[in-house]
Amino acid sequence: MTIFEEIKIDTKVKLNNGVEMPIFGLGTYQARAGEVREAVLQAMKVGYRLIDTASMYGNEEDIGEALEQSDLAREEVFITTKLWNSDHGYEKALAAFEESLRKLSLTYIDLYLIHWPVEDLRSETWKAMEKLLEEGKCRSIGVSNYMTWHLEELLSHSSTIPAVNQVEFHPYLYLKDLLGFCQSHDIQLESYSPLTKGRKLDDPGLAPIASKYSKTPAQILIRWVLQKGVIVIPKSSIQERIEENAHVFDFVISPEDMNKLDSFHQNLRTSWDPSRIR
Repeated sequence: MTIFEEIKIDTKVKLNNGVEMPIFGLGTYQARAGEVREAVLQAMKVGYRLIDTASMYGNEEDIGEALEQSDLAREEVFITTKLWNSDHGYEKALAAFEESLRKLSLTYIDLYLIHWPVEDLRSETWKAMEKLLEEGKCRSIGVSNYMTWHLEELLSHSSTIPAVNQVEFHPYLYLKDLLGFCQSHDIQLESYSPLTKGRKLDDPGLAPIASKYSKTPAQILIRWVLQKGVIVIPKSSIQERIEENAHVFDFVISPEDMNKLDSFHQNLRTSWDPSRIR
């Protein structure tokens, strides 16, 4: 079996620069202030060690407060945040990073991502990301919502390969070619919105697979992502669902059922569509 079949909640993958990143974490998009603080604290109690946020989410300060309230040491928690579209450009990107660092009340970020491939500015922004990495202000840098051609462009002008590419990824949006490209270039793919924002949890095709493994549809979707070798960050602010989403390490989906789930692809995007950006 591969590492992504034998995984546990505390399993980590080694990124292309040697940094180890948890394979499972908590997404916090659209999690409100106060609500997200409690969600992060609950998640860390359950065993989550990866927390994903972004300047655009408006909850970095609350996540910083949760980290301060936690009994965990800083090095035990992997924090990702992202640069928003209005902060592209060399100097603006550097300033935006410092603002995120301040709001999180941290001395470094584990992973800093370009949130969106803004046209005409993303190359300049990447140079700022490289500077932050060189200065040790973040342990690794990467991108989000990058399609293959965005990555090809980046690789054509930079020797720094993104450590991570975070995109929407689930059986209903099976980006097989992008996954293959990332794997062949040592870029770790990471899945946001793995639960399709709830849109497909009642899919009649998914129900019998969930029943077969005595799991919920949400757990099947998360497990499918993991077995594809992709880091996953399901979002929830509800304690029961935070716990449910974490109970995906005691079973393995068979190759036959993985193939069946692969066939669910219908190019369903529940968030943004970066395939339209050149």
